[in-house]
Amino acid sequence: MKVLVIIPAYNEEATIFHVIDELRNYMPEVDVVVINDGSTDRTAEIAERAGAKVFTVPYNVGIGGGMQIGYMYAHRMNYDYAVQMDADGQHCASDLPKLIEHAKQHDLVIGSRYVETTSYQSSKMRRIGMIFFSNIITWITKQRITDTTSGYRVANRRVIALYSSYYPTDYPEVESIVYLKRKGCRISEVSTEMRARLGGNSSITPIRSVYYMTKVTLAVLMTALRYER
Repeated sequence: MKVLVIIPAYNEEATIFHVIDELRNYMPEVDVVVINDGSTDRTAEIAERAGAKVFTVPYNVGIGGGMQIGYMYAHRMNYDYAVQMDADGQHCASDLPKLIEHAKQHDLVIGSRYVETTSYQSSKMRRIGMIFFSNIITWITKQRITDTTSGYRVANRRVIALYSSYYPTDYPEVESIVYLKRKGCRISEVSTEMRARLGGNSSITPIRSVYYMTKVTLAVLMTALRYER
């Protein structure tokens, strides 16, 4: 079983070594590729020192562009599973074995903070956004997804192939779920813990939240219409 962990990273020099090192401790057999998304700090250097393969993008293309590069590489190298994982240390590598095990029966498995009660505490605004997107996705796909913005996911060969040919660009997690459901993929959620960021700052600020919700909602609706079966 070949597993590739894809970590999109933008100026994550404070956390990237810890993320890779923790992965090695729990699943030393996986391969790790860091998509260095136009970072201006030492992210690439530190990731290579930690033992990851690094692809450096000369300018910032965002999570969507970075992840598609990772999926294209996974597809070309014939990986069985591709894992999306954040570079800020919020995702626990200890949860990865159960996500991969669950992926043997599903096309995409999402690590969810909400499918069961966890220790994760979100801000009021973020929680409102989670509920909003969960309701939209449930309405469009007829499947309840509790954590539509989770960046902790495991994709099988079918999804790797789909994502390597098309992946949303800006804040893609929500839209990419609709895309897969329109392609007839089986999606499941597994409860995972999430820690506070170990360093850096979130790209989603209160000022950008309304813009983000509006843009993602329009993108989701367009995707639903474009790929309607």
